[in-house]
Order: sequence, then C-alpha cells, then structure tokens
Amino acid sequence: MSMDFEFLTANDKPALLGLSTPEIQETAKTALDQLGYKVHTAVNHGEFLHKFSQVAYQVVVIEELFSATTPEENESLLALQRMSMNMRRHATVILFGFNMATFNPMQAYQQCVHAVVNPSEMFLLIQLIQKAVADNDMFLHTFREVQRRVC
Repeated sequence: MSMDFEFLTANDKPALLGLSTPEIQETAKTALDQLGYKVHTAVNHGEFLHKFSQVAYQVVVIEELFSATTPEENESLLALQRMSMNMRRHATVILFGFNMATFNPMQAYQQCVHAVVNPSEMFLLIQLIQKAVADNDMFLHTFREVQRRVC
C-alpha cells in the first residue's frame, strides 16, 4: 500500500472534492486550480472523512449523490451536517445537486451547507465559488476578528 504525502504550507489554500460525476469533478478541479487552491479528491466516504479530519480545508465541494444512490446514503454529507460548527467553521461547503436551485439560501440552510449549485450552471463555477467564499468570509468576519484578538 503506497501513501502519497503532500505538504501544505501556511500560504496554501486547500480544497476537498467529494464528487462522483467525472464531468463535475473535472470542472470543479479546474475551477479551484484556477483560483489557486490546492485540490484534494476523495473517492469514497472513508477517504473523504479522513481527509476532512486531517486538514482545515477552506473549500469543500460535495455532490448530493457522492458515492451513493440516494441522498440518505451519502455518509460524507450526513457527517458534515451533523458535525458541530466549531469542527467545520473553517470550510465553505458547496453542495451540487440536480434537484437544487443554484444559490437558493433556503435549500442551502436545509442541507447545512453554505451554497447549493445545480450542475447545469457549471459554466459559472469560478464565480460561484468566489461568491460562496466571499459571503462566508463576510458572515464570519466579526467572529474571526474577535477570535484573533482573544487567542
């Protein structure tokens, strides 16, 4: 069993992909690469959860049917949804789903993610990632500022 080691520096922007559809995975990887993220991909739930627990990912892109045939079988998404906020606050979570309306705040809230994206709007992915990250940063700015002062 070979292990690939990748070192992250303080300046790296890590991103994690949990996508089963090859077209979505390739488009998301390309978009994140262009935005300067260091992209890691997971092929199953065990790998996704292991990687997420090891690295403070800035962006997480997950598919509604990642390694599953129904949303209820998506162990990675369920684990993220049940995770306490202090364990996932560092990440902007973007969920892909064919039954989602892109950037619908109620669907995002219902799924416990920052943004939802319909794969039909993949051509806008760079802008959608930038907006989701900017919205999350703006929302958490005061919290992070206070946390920096206290620590």
